[in-house]
Amino acid sequence: MKPRLQTSLGQQLVLTPQLRQALHLLQLPVIELEAEIAAAVESNPLLDWAEDAPPAAAEDKDGASAGADTDTDAAPAAGGDAGEQESAIDWPDSGSFEYSAGSGRGGEDDEGDAASRMAQSETLHDHLAWQLHLSHLSPRDLRIGAVLIDAIDDDGYLRAPFSEIAAAMHPEPAPGDDEILAVLRQVQRMDPVGVGARDLSECLCIQLDTLPADTPGRALAQRVAATLIDRLPRLGVPGVVEQLGCSTAEAETALALLRSLDPRPGSQIGDVPTDNYVVPDCVIVRRNGVWLAMLANGSLPRLTIHQAYERMIKHASGEDAGYLRGRLQEARWLLKNLEARGETLLKVVRCLIRQQSGFLEFGARALRPLTLRAVAAEIGMHESTVSRAVARKYVHTPRGTIALRDFFASGIETGGGGEASSVAIQQMIRGLIEAEDPRKPLSDARLAESLKSAGVPVARRTVAKYREALHIGASHERVRIH
Repeated sequence: MKPRLQTSLGQQLVLTPQLRQALHLLQLPVIELEAEIAAAVESNPLLDWAEDAPPAAAEDKDGASAGADTDTDAAPAAGGDAGEQESAIDWPDSGSFEYSAGSGRGGEDDEGDAASRMAQSETLHDHLAWQLHLSHLSPRDLRIGAVLIDAIDDDGYLRAPFSEIAAAMHPEPAPGDDEILAVLRQVQRMDPVGVGARDLSECLCIQLDTLPADTPGRALAQRVAATLIDRLPRLGVPGVVEQLGCSTAEAETALALLRSLDPRPGSQIGDVPTDNYVVPDCVIVRRNGVWLAMLANGSLPRLTIHQAYERMIKHASGEDAGYLRGRLQEARWLLKNLEARGETLLKVVRCLIRQQSGFLEFGARALRPLTLRAVAAEIGMHESTVSRAVARKYVHTPRGTIALRDFFASGIETGGGGEASSVAIQQMIRGLIEAEDPRKPLSDARLAESLKSAGVPVARRTVAKYREALHIGASHERVRIH
């Protein structure tokens, strides 16, 4: 053995600062995005507001904004190439998408339940419960998953022992540790990555497991996270080298990778500072039997590179030129990632239009079962990317302003071999209750029988759960003598 130099050519995916910024921007709703962009303009002299931004578009006959400032046609997806291009970015004027919805009653008639919803803060537990609701788990595993999510703290950690989780299942039979652990593994696969961990070591290991196998320093970082994380502040780089028998360069790469992870993944989801109104990111309008999807006016502020400072780079001294080049690259990253955010958001909305055109035309009764996995498979993205794209985002439609997550629903197999969404079943229950004799209200068992005769086999307990979700009282509470 003797030292020698060797070169090799290969490809690898690394979570670069540009890619991390793209993922961060993707999960921001429009209000937080505007604040993020304003802060970037304040701190970066190479960024400036474009003076030729178009005026706000007029309202169309449905009350939806007809204009679109999409800036997305030439953009890659948010998880795409992270290369640093020096060419200027062209901003297209329109990125509308047309999808024929066919004939039938239009969606111009507003429904009271869906009209202009007020903003609601989404907690970590809401975000996880929504993903659990869309998962393909057995009813018992769903119950265990709900208990686990309730026990997760705001930082994203599961602090409660399995004995408490089992006790919380009462009066159902207590699950064993293996059963709880199996469901916990499913929860740990949800967004944000690392949630559901029982300690810092497990949290970092979960995040490292999601990275590509050829990420530089990943294998060594996993060993550090699994065995040395508690002693790492005392050991430092020399201690890691001594304990794991690696080189200094390898230890520094592994520690740099660990520092890029999030030790408090739950803090990514929390209360959203909003006013009294929802600001939609997208607009869906119907014109001449065609659904149009576009980014809402103002959802993507128009930015440009400050030309005067860009020209100064050629005449600046070495240190000043280096600083300006760095800020110029950051500005171009931001512009490109804003394009990517808009493009990804439009891809998701296009898919939702294709899948849920019946919902847009006829309302909640026509909502089809749809999962994050199905949308991710159709548009060629990861489930976590789709989850980030729809989180805390709203779309303005002829039926009101609707949360993107409302386009998703779990399903129940029907007697005809298809599936009915949980939202559609709730609307069926509401219709049966509204048509009942007020002197003899339908019990949950009778409602279940009526649904079964309509081809939707639903258990009585499920009917009770859906009825309570609709804030409708039990049969004895609905009795009206007169």
